[in-house]
Amino acid sequence: MPTTYSHLLARALVRPLIGTRVRPNHLTTLRLATGLFACAAIALGSPSGRAVGAVFWLVSAFLDRADGELARIGDMMSEAGHRYDYIADVVVNSLVFAAAGLGARHGWLGGGAIVLGLLTTASMLVCWITGETYQKLQGSGEKAYAGRWGFDLDDGLYLLAPLIWLNLMEWVLLGAAVVTTVMAVVILVRLRRLQRRLARGRSAA
Repeated sequence: MPTTYSHLLARALVRPLIGTRVRPNHLTTLRLATGLFACAAIALGSPSGRAVGAVFWLVSAFLDRADGELARIGDMMSEAGHRYDYIADVVVNSLVFAAAGLGARHGWLGGGAIVLGLLTTASMLVCWITGETYQKLQGSGEKAYAGRWGFDLDDGLYLLAPLIWLNLMEWVLLGAAVVTTVMAVVILVRLRRLQRRLARGRSAA
């Protein structure tokens, strides 16, 4: 069971929902809706769009923790629910960078902001999809991106909100394009090594 600070807080807040009609999928749907709204607002690139988008982004990011915690402590985990949560995560966490690129297109990066946003979105898709494949092949519950000191790697997505508030989207895009591309390469290499190790194991058997 995850023990990051974000998960622990979400666990405490969703505990009163156990025994009610609220299901994890309801929270996932709300997470998806608020995330898409945040992306639309951020893509506007206006001060009000950034402000509203950042708030909804924080809500969406927290709901991403809340749905899983409700499923775990309420004994409502299911393969279909996990798949729905995964799809929502992939869509929202990837699309936000394309939205940031659109929102920053009138800044000093110009049209390059859109290119960086699309590159980061593509890299995020690779990270998510490849990471999920890695975890399934690993079979031990080991995450492709392990967290430390009470934080998960994707807790860093919370930081997008203050950076968007401060109108630093160009710097976000530059940093995210580099980091996510490197991460995509790393996990692809790790996945390939795992596949080779498993193949050798099957051959030896």
